[in-house]
Amino acid sequence: MRLFPVMLVRHAAVAVPEGVCYGRTDVALQPGWESIASGLSVLAKGVLCRVLYTSPARRCRDMARFVAHATGMEIRVDQRLAELDFGGWEGRKWQDIDRAALDAWAADPAGFAPPGGESGQALRQRAQAFWQDMRAGGQNACVLSHGGPLRILSALARGVEPHLLASSMPQGFARVIMVPQHAPQPAYSHESP
Repeated sequence: MRLFPVMLVRHAAVAVPEGVCYGRTDVALQPGWESIASGLSVLAKGVLCRVLYTSPARRCRDMARFVAHATGMEIRVDQRLAELDFGGWEGRKWQDIDRAALDAWAADPAGFAPPGGESGQALRQRAQAFWQDMRAGGQNACVLSHGGPLRILSALARGVEPHLLASSMPQGFARVIMVPQHAPQPAYSHESP
């Protein structure tokens, strides 16, 4: 079985007050993010990354453009790498969100969706679909995304069940993992006798 390296990267810190829910909200990176992107470029070169998959969020695309320019990697924007959509919670302080709603989310992170938002199961399904497609491609890759999708991708890389409320890697950090290439399954055909 062929192994290839994948570099999972969480975007740098964002210019949002601490304690604010901003999942899909398109926010800017904090000043100084370029030094983090420069370090990621060196790591990506060492891993021989060929393609950079990125979330469509500006905070990821800005870093992706920087890293791709420094390394020559091809950028592929993938909607499946977007952060969880928190719907009506977006832009609100966590402390101002109804405690009963937060408790319902904690009790059922896969099934619960914030008002107008996305369930954890929907996030899990799109992250798993991305992971399968990326593995089938078998290219040395960099994946630049958010805490939610990276939490799932990290678990899949370790071969364990993703836990939607587990800790994720800190902003601006990277993790390099060796991934077995996944052969696409042939289409099933039913032949009559």
